[in-house]
Amino acid sequence: MLKKTCNPREYCGLFGIFGHAHASWLTYLGLYAQQHRGQEACGIVSNYRGQLNIHKGVGLVNDVFNEALLSRMKGEMAVGHVRYSTTGSSVLKNAQPLLIDFSKGSVCIAHNGNLVNSLELRKYLEGSGSIFQTTTDSELIIHLMARAKTNSLKDSLIYALRRIRGAYSLVMMSSDSLIGVRDPLGFRPLSLGKLGKAWCLASETCAFDLIGAKFVREVMPGEIIFIDQNGLHSFSPRELQVKKRHAFCTFEHVYFARPDSMVFGETVHAVRRKFGEQLAREFPVDADMVVPVPDSGYSAALGYAKESGIPLEMGIIRNHYVGRTFIQPAQDARELGVRVKFNLLKDVLKGKRIVVVDDSIVRGTTSKIRVRNLIRAGVKEVHMRISCPAHRYPCFYGIDFHRSNELIANRYESLEHVRKYLGVDSLGYLSLEGMLGCLKNPRHDYCNACWTGKYPIKAEKSHSKFSLELRCCGQGEIQCKV
Repeated sequence: MLKKTCNPREYCGLFGIFGHAHASWLTYLGLYAQQHRGQEACGIVSNYRGQLNIHKGVGLVNDVFNEALLSRMKGEMAVGHVRYSTTGSSVLKNAQPLLIDFSKGSVCIAHNGNLVNSLELRKYLEGSGSIFQTTTDSELIIHLMARAKTNSLKDSLIYALRRIRGAYSLVMMSSDSLIGVRDPLGFRPLSLGKLGKAWCLASETCAFDLIGAKFVREVMPGEIIFIDQNGLHSFSPRELQVKKRHAFCTFEHVYFARPDSMVFGETVHAVRRKFGEQLAREFPVDADMVVPVPDSGYSAALGYAKESGIPLEMGIIRNHYVGRTFIQPAQDARELGVRVKFNLLKDVLKGKRIVVVDDSIVRGTTSKIRVRNLIRAGVKEVHMRISCPAHRYPCFYGIDFHRSNELIANRYESLEHVRKYLGVDSLGYLSLEGMLGCLKNPRHDYCNACWTGKYPIKAEKSHSKFSLELRCCGQGEIQCKV
């Protein structure tokens, strides 16, 4: 049996559309474009004359949905979700969107992020009589909305948002409205688009590109958008505003977002290429070729090759019909997956000194196997370059590195020990300063907790199960000591 991790942590993709005759079809395409954000489960809720209908399943978007099914999901409004979970609760009941009927009507919710006070809230709500249908933190928001002493959906939502803490981008739908929400610090991306007269919401702009929609702007941190027959209405409640800083997840640029998406005001490919250029300045090496780890390492490798003058060569070929090993929920599956995910061009690599450029090393398992295969293929020297700093701390905000003792840079006393473990001739990580210097927004607007241990929002006490010692370090942050 595969080993399961123990706490719900979400990293997902969202899509919603209002005012289009083929809303469900377009939502399907929007999810398909964002399949990289979640491969375990997906779902779509359609709205036909105020009646919400749902279909969801475990698997990829094109496995769960087909032409006949989508043809039956009528209506001009729809919301979709692709899910990635690192818990043992990878079951259908936890697939999203969640559709719930309560006293204020039918509401569905799709959530990208992770609430840091979910256990505390769940304990309180269960003690007050709430009965939960899932183990996701997303359901908490609906239960809080139901408790609000108002018949206004808008006021009920604000009531709930005032009581949750953490990372959340939300796409919701009622009988007559499409709703988009982004948390006050803006951890997770959420964008607004337009397709003719129809409005769209998506985690990444690549979803707009696929359906032919125009990117309008990002949903701002702390902003709530309601879209109905009267148009788009935007408001930013005072209690959801943070004046001094934001906390955009830098790892979106490093790894998670598609290179053709616009995230936090910048095209991801352009940012990654700058990472590679800076990496070449910080860690030059005498080599014959630069070899990217496909696909997320390609943009940084392009930058490294340009800056260093070393030719770029495709020495590693990816099998695109194998899912990302990083987002496999169990370590055993990850180790098995890496063996079938990549193939080497042995004639190109044999006898060469190569610079392998990858976006990150988290646990180190896949990198170690990859290096071993390169050496077996006859590579003379392997110099590994990583386009972000070394991961030393867990993420409370929705990415699957949640136990400090699973992170290779934390398990070993020095980077030299990491180098020996991987079996490479040299190892270089992009510095934090170098990485932040490549970004458009002010450096204090990014969350870098997985590299620095400084957390923008304190996690609840129950998160001590992650073997962390948390203490306040001022400015609303926490310092993590492992």
